[in-house]
Amino acid sequence: MSLPRQDRGPARRSQSVSVLAEKPIAGERRSSSLGRDLRLDLFRGLANWAIFLDHIPNNAVAWVTTRNYGFSDAADVFVFISGYTAAFVYARRMAAQGYLAGTALLIRRVWQLYVAHVLLFVFYAAAIGYVAQDYGHSHLLDEFNVAGLIERPVATLTHGLLLQFKPLNLDVLPLYIVLMAGFAPLLMLMMWAPNTALAAATVVYLLARHFGWNFPAYPAGGWYFNPFTWQLPFTMGAWAALGGAARAQALARSRIVLIASVAFVVFAFVVTVGARLGLSTSLSPVFDVLSEKTNLAPYRILHFLALAVIVVRVVPRDWNGLRSRLARPIIVCGQRSLEVFCIGIFLSFVGHFILEMYSDRLLTQIGVSVGGLLLMTAVALYRTWSRTLDVRSPKAPVTRGNQPKKGE
Repeated sequence: MSLPRQDRGPARRSQSVSVLAEKPIAGERRSSSLGRDLRLDLFRGLANWAIFLDHIPNNAVAWVTTRNYGFSDAADVFVFISGYTAAFVYARRMAAQGYLAGTALLIRRVWQLYVAHVLLFVFYAAAIGYVAQDYGHSHLLDEFNVAGLIERPVATLTHGLLLQFKPLNLDVLPLYIVLMAGFAPLLMLMMWAPNTALAAATVVYLLARHFGWNFPAYPAGGWYFNPFTWQLPFTMGAWAALGGAARAQALARSRIVLIASVAFVVFAFVVTVGARLGLSTSLSPVFDVLSEKTNLAPYRILHFLALAVIVVRVVPRDWNGLRSRLARPIIVCGQRSLEVFCIGIFLSFVGHFILEMYSDRLLTQIGVSVGGLLLMTAVALYRTWSRTLDVRSPKAPVTRGNQPKKGE
């Protein structure tokens, strides 16, 4: 017996949602059969470590980070992997619970990120103000861009809550908040047509670079990480999570692509190292153009993609080193990324204070760097352990000895 005409619409819509959900879920099942991809956690952990080291001025240990040897750096890795994990988690939620529930969960995550940013903002600014006042280092107020809190406290704090005012080094988390806040409609489109969503993100990127679009900052200028351009690596990560990586696998395994990637990485290494060491003044203007960070120069994207091709070939998904004891601290820091990032930003100021106030010798720089990394790892391990306490333990049997007394 056929359904009445008016009943076919909901059934057809329900069927289309089911078909829509199959694409990301199918890809997810294939990846889930191999277990969690620890490479994502490894490289996000390395990105958090690099961000901490790079944010300590005049730190010789920071020379081990990738920003000194190519056009892209830890920020590119962090944003790409954030897009990948966001798509992997919330596409599954939308497919299982519907778009409304998935969007609500995304908004909840945005709120968590915002609260973390506000807390970091308050503690960070308070620490800088305390050191500047009690130790007579008033220059830190200007160096870390918090002088406005002293001169115009109400206006500066208001714009800080609106993400328009940001002290030095507090730029990545607001970018992440904005990208996650606008992710729901993009994710819906990507679940329907991932290539169309990626193409739309590329168009926005090109238009933003051409017309100079950016979010306003307080008291002047724009955001250091332009959300209109930095949404592209975030979207690329989401696209890779929802089947894009599998579709691009044949291209990534091509010998020609690998050779071209290695050649470009070598070229970037020569240009970057030459410019940083001042070996050739003729390279400096080229380096400034290629490494443009605010608007995410196209060469940064190419460099990141070239590195990704090489890493995928060198570090396979089932590499035994991913489960070694040496990789464990880095992977845990990648899995507890938000907490590790926040504590790393705060510790970078503490490290800067120690080097400026007490000693800037190489041994002190190494001690500050290693000590900060150990503290970040300790926070990650504690948060991982504390989350296991949230799992409900089996109910203990009620015996005569542990029965509650009357009135309790």
